[in-house]
Amino acid sequence: MYRLTDDLAVVNTVDIFTPVVDDPYDYGRIAAANSLSDVYAMGGKPVLALNVLAFHQGKIPADVVADILRGAQDKTREAGCVIAGGHSIQDTEIKYGLSVTGIVHPKTFWRNHTPQEGDVLVLTKPLGTGCITTALKHEKADSEDLSTAIESMAELNRLPAEILIDQQIEVHACTDITGYGLAGHLVEMLDECGHSAQLQSGNFPLLPNVFNYLGDPACLPGGFYNNMLYNQDHVLLPEDIEEAQRNILYDPQTSGGLLIALPEKNAKQLLVELEKQHYPLKAAVIGSVLPGQDKKIIVVK
Repeated sequence: MYRLTDDLAVVNTVDIFTPVVDDPYDYGRIAAANSLSDVYAMGGKPVLALNVLAFHQGKIPADVVADILRGAQDKTREAGCVIAGGHSIQDTEIKYGLSVTGIVHPKTFWRNHTPQEGDVLVLTKPLGTGCITTALKHEKADSEDLSTAIESMAELNRLPAEILIDQQIEVHACTDITGYGLAGHLVEMLDECGHSAQLQSGNFPLLPNVFNYLGDPACLPGGFYNNMLYNQDHVLLPEDIEEAQRNILYDPQTSGGLLIALPEKNAKQLLVELEKQHYPLKAAVIGSVLPGQDKKIIVVK
């Protein structure tokens, strides 16, 4: 973030990744939603974006590239953001994303590491995209499960962010859940403030049949093992928790939801307003912020 004036700052972010689905149009939508998410997670409004594209010219048909760009353009148009150009390079594997510029007030933007004791934690999208898209690569993904995951990944974090901003709902901290998984991003949120969090695993919003995938080692992405390695020492789990229920903490998400720390009354206001405005995904209170404990994250059933 860079402050331009006393009441205007710009937010710059970039994100790029390889395809997580087969359809190029869906891939473009998902990549764009994912790139825009960092701006929403700071309480900002995305206004301008640049394409970042890598593909093998001669091997990748022109209509595939066009569909990726069309999917991204449709999604950025939905966000009220303009794609003003970009850059492409030759590569052996397709990679696509956006460099996004947003605007935000420098005194009211949301940090990702300032939750307060007593806050509740709201998650605005279901978990499980990592294992389901990995299942797709191994031809193990049910078509309906995959379709639900695609629509979740393609959904902008715009509506939850705009409700919080427009209704001046108090937000103490916010981040978006992406490659580090729920545990990794929550540890980052708690690290500087010294607090801990208690999570109710039964409250997690989940994609359909997600435990079927999380219980199959073939459906666990490579990032899952890195996430578990780096964060498991910060997590206290119930002794009788099932492996699949544990695994959801470390599943790397693509274009996941916002994780918001805010007072309980404000969380209720947000959830009521999301329902009133027909938000298509499940959002829920998944836990609360506690004084510092031996572990950063305490999971209860």
